[in-house]
Amino acid sequence: MLNFYPGPSKVYPEVRTYLTDAYDEGIIGAPHRGEQFVQVSRAVVNSLKRKINIPQDYHILFASSATECWEILIQSLTRHKSYHIYNGSFGEKWCEQAKKLRPNSEGMKFDMNEHMPVDDLQISSDTELICFTQNETSNGTQVSATTILNLQNKYRDTLIAVDATSSMAGLNLKFIKADIWFASVQKCFGLPSGLAVLICSPRAIFRAKQLNERSHYNSLVPMYEKMLNYQTTHTPNVLDIYLMKRMLEDRPFIKQLDIDLTDRANDLYEFFSQFTEFKLLVENEEVRSKTVLTLQGSERLVDDIKKRALLYNIRLGNGYGPWLRNTFRIANFPAIGNDEYEELKRFFLHYYA
Repeated sequence: MLNFYPGPSKVYPEVRTYLTDAYDEGIIGAPHRGEQFVQVSRAVVNSLKRKINIPQDYHILFASSATECWEILIQSLTRHKSYHIYNGSFGEKWCEQAKKLRPNSEGMKFDMNEHMPVDDLQISSDTELICFTQNETSNGTQVSATTILNLQNKYRDTLIAVDATSSMAGLNLKFIKADIWFASVQKCFGLPSGLAVLICSPRAIFRAKQLNERSHYNSLVPMYEKMLNYQTTHTPNVLDIYLMKRMLEDRPFIKQLDIDLTDRANDLYEFFSQFTEFKLLVENEEVRSKTVLTLQGSERLVDDIKKRALLYNIRLGNGYGPWLRNTFRIANFPAIGNDEYEELKRFFLHYYA
């Protein structure tokens, strides 16, 4: 099965070997307070900083998912409210979750064919956390590094948190431009679901210590304190952390992965622009995602495309949110090989050209 679903998506083929090695090395049953796990955790932290260019003074924590990170950050970094900027379903859901915890939280929706309107933002001085999604998986858009820098320059005194679930470990993100970044691993990391990486700047940790919120099992300060010894507050996904260690050891540095994914994204966008029965959902090339392509057509055609693809062992992603029935999505993740995309192209040329 060729898997182009945008998460959970295809895992690296080497994971099969890593799993066997994990069993043979006893890591699957290793205690999470033991030295074997600590060594693996330390190696993962060091490799993440080295391979995907995380600043050395940023802190790396583990959670179960990106959606859990939404909650952790609101609980531990705000007393009053956060501000959410979004153009799609996942950014909006983060805003909705924040309002359940902090009813005064605010949000602003912008058009998916526009850049994030930083100049138009009017965020009040009592806002404690600015939140947005760097790569909106629901519609296939992304926020550029330049836009993030402009946001940082405008609101220097406010913490900025970024959901980078569909781009971290695939694109060369400029982590220094925000205080918090997080992602689940079932996308560009090419690993099984059930683990998230949460990255915090020294400023974010300082703020968390000031608030000292400890009311939840995964409150940010206890998570940080445990990771000083490369441990977690909870029993973590030990296997996934081990798989990440092995994956990072074998993968190229992020600069090369970014070049490869960008080139392939450009090729795929050019390829799909030739079709007339369906079209690219995002019209503005400047805000299109490099890692998730979204194609739009009639509900009947989209349903036919997905069903016909499955007959040829090709899994395409469903639409999401408002675009559930009239779009399908294609992941452009590092674990998926170029030859698989060539087969995908042959399928579309045969049936829909």
